[in-house]
Amino acid sequence: MSRPLVELAKKAVEVFVREGRIIPPPDELTQEMTEKAGVFVSLKKHGELRGCIGTFIPLYENVALEIIKNAISAATQDPRFYPVQENELDELTYSVDILSPSEKIKDLKELDPKKYGVIVVRGGRKGLLLPDLEGVNTAEEQLRIAKMKAGILPDEEVDIYRFEVKRHH
Repeated sequence: MSRPLVELAKKAVEVFVREGRIIPPPDELTQEMTEKAGVFVSLKKHGELRGCIGTFIPLYENVALEIIKNAISAATQDPRFYPVQENELDELTYSVDILSPSEKIKDLKELDPKKYGVIVVRGGRKGLLLPDLEGVNTAEEQLRIAKMKAGILPDEEVDIYRFEVKRHH
């Protein structure tokens, strides 16, 4: 089975780490690559997170460009990790999440951490947590982590949005 979105993320990271250049999108784009959507790229090494960066509102003209930019950022700009080194490239696995447009919700009952990701907003602070993450089993836990990522205190009021993803790995 072909995995063009994951292969594009992998190639973007490998070329950037080895040669310091940003690849152009493929000449032949799949239907999904031509769409406009937020994209998150996650890198794992031996099953452990090694980088994850994304956009929940698209910044580029298509998914292909979002994947290339976010894959390179996940490998080199995630503040939780040092940049990926060339000797690690063979040990990395990739996943690409294509996000649906987010919708505001009024009640935690509208969340399901296995199905929906969550975005919390308070003023200029925003936190996002992808769905279906290991160890995140309740909407309350999902909200707590998203608030923490945004620097929002646990008892501060927030606007809550949910979204779905199509995960490719």
